[in-house]
Amino acid sequence: MKKDFPNLHIDTLSAAYARGEITPRALMVQLKHRAIELNAEYNLFIHILDDKELAPYLARLEDPAAKALPLYGIPFVLKDNIDLKGIPTTAACPDFAYIPERSATIVEQLIELGALPVGKANLDQFATGLNGTRSPYGLCKNSVLPEYPSGGSSAGSALAVALGVASFSLGTDTAGSGRIPAAYNNLVGLKASKGLISTAGVVPACRTLDCTTLFTTTAAEASRLLGLVARRDPRDDFSRHNPAWNDATAFGAIAPGFRFGVPETLEFFGDAESAALFSVAISQLESIGGTAVSIDFEPFLEAARLLYEGPWVAERYLVAGALITKNPQAVLPVIHDVLEKAPHYSALDHYEALYRLQHLKTVCDAILADLDFVVTPSMPRPVSLADLSKEPVAANSRLGWYTNFMNLLDYAAVAVPASFMRSGLPWGITLFGRVFTDQYLLSVANTFQHATNLPLVGGHALPAPKSTGRKARNDKARVVVCGAHLEGLPLNWQLRERQGHLVSATTTAPHYRLYALPGGPPLRPAMVRASEGGQAIEVEVWELPSAELGSFLTNIPAPLGLGKVELADGSWETGFVCDGYAIATAEEITSWGGWRAWLGSRAA
Repeated sequence: MKKDFPNLHIDTLSAAYARGEITPRALMVQLKHRAIELNAEYNLFIHILDDKELAPYLARLEDPAAKALPLYGIPFVLKDNIDLKGIPTTAACPDFAYIPERSATIVEQLIELGALPVGKANLDQFATGLNGTRSPYGLCKNSVLPEYPSGGSSAGSALAVALGVASFSLGTDTAGSGRIPAAYNNLVGLKASKGLISTAGVVPACRTLDCTTLFTTTAAEASRLLGLVARRDPRDDFSRHNPAWNDATAFGAIAPGFRFGVPETLEFFGDAESAALFSVAISQLESIGGTAVSIDFEPFLEAARLLYEGPWVAERYLVAGALITKNPQAVLPVIHDVLEKAPHYSALDHYEALYRLQHLKTVCDAILADLDFVVTPSMPRPVSLADLSKEPVAANSRLGWYTNFMNLLDYAAVAVPASFMRSGLPWGITLFGRVFTDQYLLSVANTFQHATNLPLVGGHALPAPKSTGRKARNDKARVVVCGAHLEGLPLNWQLRERQGHLVSATTTAPHYRLYALPGGPPLRPAMVRASEGGQAIEVEVWELPSAELGSFLTNIPAPLGLGKVELADGSWETGFVCDGYAIATAEEITSWGGWRAWLGSRAA
């Protein structure tokens, strides 16, 4: 492209359109030539749209009203297991190919928003692989160092952004395919919470686990795109509603004081440089206000092993199995080897694995309960094309060390660039957290990107962060509970289901009286501030998204409500209070010092 041509960063390109420096039609002419040229070297495309195929999309944007569309003229690429109406979907298997009569929901959404499809990207066949070499359409080389792979399975999707053919791209992620290519190519890879981005019109790998993913140059772009497309889709039985605390307004500055988990035992497979770079990344997260907390990572790793050592491989077989039976030569040998054991799993195997996974999720969720997120390397160490040639399965498996558990455990994840290795190869980290914490993770990733200030793909500088007029915040509220909402008691689920987590177990200042209200079950407490005769009462401080506080309040029956409670350290927090009129018929239990002690006395 010409040196004075604007880069494809979404805001930069939109500004160029607004100034009249370029039109979508002129841009697509240049991108088409660039795509063809790069494809000869990198094999990033399976299909590049021709002039006739592009015509209806360009014609729509020539309506003057289209200039108001939020993604007007923004080029994107989609992985070739995602449907684009009238264009073959191959999943990198020519004998599997079909021509869809309708685009995938996510593609329909983007086109409606003004985005322009450039082409269908190459991938590991049937999205089975993390390296980008398992395709009859050619292997995908790394965008920076040709002796390394692009990473897969969304190999071509990542290359399209890294090589400047698209502003963003769509991939998929079942076991890491939306994060490993991002790490290899200096990109942000958003694997949003399952169901937030529709998978209707996506060829399944494991339908119960699949996610449609976004590759962008910045976390801010990923946040903007997610805010536009995170919608419940009636076409997708696995689609989910995006809660209010996770909408686009949640993206922004983060308050210091966040706590992030770091695996106490890390695996780098002997790569001292990756280990050193990860230590630097931890220091950078601490420099922006975080506190590192060591965690046991073995439960996460055990969950990861279930993906390929358990019956979920049989779910992959549902798509390719009929073709393998009918025409084994149609499927690459390495894919056939991965899937060949699938028919031998029984229903007993399936349920045994489900029970084990549910236990592991309980354990892992408990580890996350007191953390804002966990950080890992995106991959233990980069593997080269030579490594993959020598050990195609083992080398590929090493790439998934920190990725395979994510969808099994129903977590959100963002891969973000962190550094460059001495060789010049990009190197990155992944932030992951509880389901529906996507915008918070992107906010942390955005702050981290500005702290590291790495050059973006194409050598462009990171745009200055936009001021939102808001103070840094963590969009969370604290609630003091003293009775049935305590950890392990009957109403604690009302906090847990709202993504609440326990901050501390403490007591009030010594100025309160505690009562048990009549009625139940469950039995309910009433805590009243006393002018005399009070004492310290056992309480817990819980934190939950601010957007959930209103729905929590509506579940609180009279005479209870929320007000300010003084804690032992002199601080005041929002907590349960009670109207004074209710005390006349209540049983005072102040002398027990807390609800648990009183319940224990009743049981005795």
